[in-house]
Amino acid sequence: MFTENDFEEMLIEKISKNGWKYVASDELPRQHSDAMVETMVREALIRLNPEIAEDPSRADEVIYKLRTIILSVQPHNLVTQNEVFKKMVFEENSYPFGEDGRMIPIRFFGTLTKENLALNEYVVTNQWIFPKEDGGKRLDLVLLINGFPIAIGELKTPTRNAITWLDGAGDISAYEKSIPQMFVTNVFNFASEGKCYRYGSVGMPINLWGPWHTAENKSEGTLVDVERSVMSMMKPEIIMDIFQFFTIFATDKKYRKYKIICRYQQFEGANLIVERVKAGYPKKGLIWHFQGSGKSLLMVFAAQKLRMIPELKNPTVVIVDDRIDLETQITATFNASDIPNLTSASSKEDLVNFFKGDIRKILITTIFKFGEVDGVLNQRDNIILMVDEAHRTQEGDLGEKMRMALPNAFFFGLTGTPINRTDKNTFYTFGAEEDKSGYMSRYSFSDSIRDKATLPLHFEAVPVDLKINQEAIDTAFDELTKDLTKQEKSELARRVKIEAIMKSPDRIKKVCEHIARHFKEKIEPNGFKGQVVCYDRECCLLYKQELDKLLGEEATTIVMDTNNDKEDKYRAFRRDRDAEAKLLDYFREKDSPLKLVIVTAKLLTGFDAPVLQAMYLDKPMKDHTLLQAICRTNRVYGQEKTHGLIVDYIGIFDDVANALDFDEKSVQKVITNIDEVKKEIPKLMKKCLGYFLGVDRTVEGWEGLVAAQECLPTNKEKDKFGADYRVLNRAWDVLSPDPFLAPYKFDYLWLTKVYESVRPTDGRGALIWAALGSKTIELVHENVSVYEVHDDLDILRLDADIIDEYLEGRKDPNKAAKKIQINLVARIQEHGNDPKFIKLGERLEELRERHEQGLITSVEFLKRLLELAKDAAEAEKETIPKEEIDKGKAALTELFNSVKNKNTPIIVERIVNDIDDIVKIVRFPDWQSTTTGKQEVKKALRSVIWIKYKIKDKDLFDKAYSYVEMYY
Repeated sequence: MFTENDFEEMLIEKISKNGWKYVASDELPRQHSDAMVETMVREALIRLNPEIAEDPSRADEVIYKLRTIILSVQPHNLVTQNEVFKKMVFEENSYPFGEDGRMIPIRFFGTLTKENLALNEYVVTNQWIFPKEDGGKRLDLVLLINGFPIAIGELKTPTRNAITWLDGAGDISAYEKSIPQMFVTNVFNFASEGKCYRYGSVGMPINLWGPWHTAENKSEGTLVDVERSVMSMMKPEIIMDIFQFFTIFATDKKYRKYKIICRYQQFEGANLIVERVKAGYPKKGLIWHFQGSGKSLLMVFAAQKLRMIPELKNPTVVIVDDRIDLETQITATFNASDIPNLTSASSKEDLVNFFKGDIRKILITTIFKFGEVDGVLNQRDNIILMVDEAHRTQEGDLGEKMRMALPNAFFFGLTGTPINRTDKNTFYTFGAEEDKSGYMSRYSFSDSIRDKATLPLHFEAVPVDLKINQEAIDTAFDELTKDLTKQEKSELARRVKIEAIMKSPDRIKKVCEHIARHFKEKIEPNGFKGQVVCYDRECCLLYKQELDKLLGEEATTIVMDTNNDKEDKYRAFRRDRDAEAKLLDYFREKDSPLKLVIVTAKLLTGFDAPVLQAMYLDKPMKDHTLLQAICRTNRVYGQEKTHGLIVDYIGIFDDVANALDFDEKSVQKVITNIDEVKKEIPKLMKKCLGYFLGVDRTVEGWEGLVAAQECLPTNKEKDKFGADYRVLNRAWDVLSPDPFLAPYKFDYLWLTKVYESVRPTDGRGALIWAALGSKTIELVHENVSVYEVHDDLDILRLDADIIDEYLEGRKDPNKAAKKIQINLVARIQEHGNDPKFIKLGERLEELRERHEQGLITSVEFLKRLLELAKDAAEAEKETIPKEEIDKGKAALTELFNSVKNKNTPIIVERIVNDIDDIVKIVRFPDWQSTTTGKQEVKKALRSVIWIKYKIKDKDLFDKAYSYVEMYY
């Protein structure tokens, strides 16, 4: 059997072939609390710096500073200390080691050239323990450069499907909190279970970890694929490149630091630009990376590296956009990333002065600023322009003026939407003949979906009477003009426009009713938001009026261009840049009451709001304009968001397929029509039920679950069922609460009970055994008790006398064991966040595996299960009794029923459940006796009573809080 140790040895062997020297961890000269190998650090400082070689004691001064950075780290400031370390080795690296104490820069690493890189010492080790003593954490793989641990990897068994790379990444996330000292000098971390390879930076949420592929091969799922990713990424020159140029530190709107590391397509695209500039030819190139896959960051990385390479002699880098909103977005990305020497040109004069003054910085501007420029502004050949959304206005007169102004510059075009072969101007303007496909780098829609850089798009059809298409317009027009002559028809056709139908009051009323109903049923319950795209500005007002009646005024706003508004019709929605930016930040807040933004032209490009899931599309669009618009919904947002959704009132799906016809096969995989999902449900249900042929699904309680579990005797069958169930679960989550699902509900709930009863109880196997979709959880809570949880006596009655009966052959120990397991799983999962029960889950899972592998007999298995059951009963006595919580819910229910009247149209059960849910999340043991605990619970209570249900009654709030304090 291929074990975790075999996998570890295989990767060490492969990494060693890339120029790393293997040294066993216990052979490294390291003290027990050292997070770096100081001997190696000292040797590197002497080797790389003649001034330190002159007086080796100077190395101690540097190491003292390094040690201070590492020892002062805490989990909450790990990212900050990681940034401090990077700055120390690449920027703030001057010491008084020159003649007469003059400050001179010293080198910690050899960089950039082959000769310099060869001066570094590259070591790979395994089973590194920190602190270096019994009881320390054990890290599977550690890569060191010059004694600094720069990459840490966790590996998992390749032989069990339920164990995945996510489990390894989870271990690393835990280590960042428990031993942050090991991650101060870190460049990235990685994890694999032999099928998928993923990497991420310190503090990065696990769902944002990405794969590392090569341009030639992007397949994954096998050991060979993992080997290729490791061999490609774990090269000294690539890791040093990522370290120096492809990691940046940014600050979010709440002033929290976070670290960004490049994805492989950004690394490839930016380096292709850099290499082309260094070579001096060809002086152009076209990059197509799909919407949402990080094009802005690609430009940040490229600009950073171009500015820092000495041989380019302090170049000027220009980012050119063709829309002000895109300029704002990219400026925000650069500013958040703390990139130095950044400026912008807010007028034509600024632009002219910038180039005439020969300023060497990064400039962000729009193409329109070049409109009035005549003649040459600067003839330097180290000016590099990166032109965003390169297939639009850049191809006309503005593009020509830009090239005339900077005749020797490099021009790289970047686009987030594909360029059709017929679009010859773009390929001619930016495409180099050397790039056979027309692109120097291509990252397609299917690439971004597969890598989880973006989400799939689903299209949902609407009732036929709401849909507008050309055929319907033609039919209506023919009916309207049936008594007219051909000449009269032609004359009328020139005057009749689609607005007549789009602005029909009856249609607008019906469309808005559909939007409100759909949003409240399918989008809002999951915590997401929506965008309504209208035909024109007047339509925006009409839709807002209708939606206000259905959702309330606070739920929607209009974001539009209010220029050329002679009648002041749109005055209420006139905002300056700052006001609009604040409004959009408010929209991005998950809990803000603003749920829908109504637009017609704005926010269809460059607008990035991951909380946005649904686009209600009621405006005809085509080609790249359409693609850019619908991709507002495809941004990744936590685990719950599985797709972007387009509710299509225009019948536009065919236009999407046509716009993507260059890659038709890929599009069929990633754009899914809801009707297609419905067709899959019966097949998916049949596949899952196929595991349980002959099982009576009407039998309730543990007996029914035992019969089902007997059909899944080993981990292999459980994992296979878990994988199939998860596909069904995702499809169900997409469709719910569609009435179409009603006939399948009983079987689905039964399968969910079985799934819950066999999934690992220790939290392992996070990929296949991931949390159920929110709609499924809601359904389970409403309709079923997943387990029949017996009281303590039922479990503890299985004592030594009963074991004697089994030994005498009068009972079936396997059947009894199944019953105890089901009850144990129920107890453990009921207290899923309690550390005591997490530990019990780990013990149960280990016991299950030992029994399955034949390492213990059935009777021994039963005995140990009984010990676990007793421990579970003891642990349960220490938790807050369920009936106490039930008393709390009962008291709250009584309170809200007593105040309910026609002016407070609340559903009491819902508000009580919401309070119960959120208080359980924020409370902690003995919270009532701490100021922080009281503040957190009051804040949570406000978010439900005041913000969600808009009940501004202080007396009611105080009473509700007193009940919570008493019962929770």
